[in-house]
Amino acid sequence: MDDTILEMRGITKRFPGVTALQDVSLAVRRGEIHAICGENGAGKSTLMKVLSGVYPSGSYDGEVIFDGKPVHFRGIRDSEAHGIVIIHQELALVPYLSTAENIFLGNERRGRGGLIDWNRANADAAALLESVGLRENPVTPVIQLGVGKQQLVEIAKALSKQVKLLILDEPTAALNDVDSAHLLALLRRLRERGITCIMISHKLNEITAIADSTTVIRDGRTVETLDMRSGEVTQERIIRGMVGRDLDSFYPDRVSNPGEEVLRIEDWSVRHPTQDRLVVERVDLHVRAGEVVGIAGLMGAGRTELAMSVFGRSYGRDVRGRLFVRGREVRARTVAEAIDNGIAYVTEDRKRFGLNLIDDIRRNVSAAALGKLARLGWVNGNEEIKVAEQSRRDLNIKTPSVMAVVGKLSGGNQQKVVLSKWLFTDPDVLILDEPTRGIDVGAKFEIYTIINRLVADGKAVIVISSELPELLGMCDRIYTLSAGRITGEMPIGMATQENLMELMTKDKEPVG
Repeated sequence: MDDTILEMRGITKRFPGVTALQDVSLAVRRGEIHAICGENGAGKSTLMKVLSGVYPSGSYDGEVIFDGKPVHFRGIRDSEAHGIVIIHQELALVPYLSTAENIFLGNERRGRGGLIDWNRANADAAALLESVGLRENPVTPVIQLGVGKQQLVEIAKALSKQVKLLILDEPTAALNDVDSAHLLALLRRLRERGITCIMISHKLNEITAIADSTTVIRDGRTVETLDMRSGEVTQERIIRGMVGRDLDSFYPDRVSNPGEEVLRIEDWSVRHPTQDRLVVERVDLHVRAGEVVGIAGLMGAGRTELAMSVFGRSYGRDVRGRLFVRGREVRARTVAEAIDNGIAYVTEDRKRFGLNLIDDIRRNVSAAALGKLARLGWVNGNEEIKVAEQSRRDLNIKTPSVMAVVGKLSGGNQQKVVLSKWLFTDPDVLILDEPTRGIDVGAKFEIYTIINRLVADGKAVIVISSELPELLGMCDRIYTLSAGRITGEMPIGMATQENLMELMTKDKEPVG
C-alpha cells in the first residue's frame, strides 16, 4: 500500500481582492501526525477547508489526491464519506443536546421504522467515549462538560464516522496544560491505530513533542516540510520558516523604569454570580506607571474574575474593596465608569466579548469611545475612519481597508483591533487577559512590542497569562493567585517557573 495517504498539488484559492493560497502543495504519510505551521493569515485553515470540502471542488485551482485517487468534494458530507473529518477551533457541538446525540448528529442510529434506537445510540456512544478516555454518561448534556471534554467528544464523533484522516485546527488553544497533555496522548494512541492526523497549532512546544512531519506555510505559499523524527528540528528552526527570519528573542528588549503608582486595589472580594461562594478574596495589588505586572494562576484561580470585577463590576456580585487610580479613590460600578476613570480591559475571549465580528474595523475601533467622535449626538464618520486608519498603521493591522469585516481577519489581526479599541479610550491602566492566546509567534512578538511601547509612554499594564514563559519574558513583577487569593508577589529577577508554580498551587482549598 502507498505510504502517502494525501497529496494536495498546486492549490490556489482566491477571494475578492486577495489570494489566500498560491500553488500550495502538501504530502502526508499514512498513519503520521502531520503539523501545519504558519503565522495568522498564512492560509493554514483555508487549506484545510479546501481539503474537507468547506470550499467545494471548482472554487479553487489544483488537485487533491486521497488514498491514491483524485477526489472532488462538493461539501463536508463528501469528504466525510471518504473518511476525512475536520474539527474546527470553534467546536461544532449543540450545547443542550446529550453527548450521544452530538456524536451521532446527522449520522443517527436508527432501528425499525426509521426511528432512532436510543439504546443502541447510547451504548455505541459509551464505547466511543471510552475509546477516547472520557468516562461520561452519554446522556449528559454537552453544556455540562468542560472545554477539554468537549474536544474529546468531537474526536469521538469523528471516530463514529470511520475516520481515516483527522484534521484538528488549534485543538489545544482553549485547553489548560492537563487537558492539552491528555489530548496529545490521545493523538498518539490514534496514530498507533493507524489514523492519520493533521494538526494546525501555534504551540510550537507541542509540535516538536508530537509531530512526525511539519509543513510551514508563509503568505499563502508552501515554504518547506520538516522531518521531525530526527529530533533535531527546534522551535527556532520552525519560527525561521514561519516569519522568514530569525527572532533574536521571543520577547523584545525593554528597559524597566517604573514611575508613580497608577492603580491600587485594596481588600478586594467578589462573590460568584449564582453561587454563595467567594471567587476573589481580599486581594491587594498595585501597578505603577511604566510597569508591566503579571498575574499567574491555574485555571479557576480567579484571574479573569478579578480583572472583570475591577472593570466596572462586569463579573460577580457583592463586590467589595477599594479602588484607586493615580491616588484617587474611584467608584467604577459600571463599565462606562471604569472607562471614564482610565481603566481598559482586553478580554480573553475576543470573539465573544471583544469584537463585533459582523461589523467592520472602523466601528469596532471606535465602539468604546464614541463620545470622542460625536457632536450633538452624531458621530463624525470621517473622523472615525481617520482614527481607524491611524490604528491600522500604528498596530500594523494587515488589511486592505478599515472597512473590512473583522470576522474575516486572522486571529492576530483581530487581537490588534481589540487593542486598538481600548487604546482609543486613552486608558491609564490596561488589563490584558490572555493577550496572545491563539495567535502565532510573529503576531505575539508584535503584541509584546505594542505593550513595551505603552509602558514607555507611562501606561500601567496588567498581563494575565497561562503561559509562564510569557509572564517571565514580559513582566516587571508577578502576582500569583490561587483559589481567589494572592499567594505571592515576586520581582522578575527572582521569579522562575518552578517557584511561581509552587505559589500557584498553594492553598487550593475553595474559599468562601
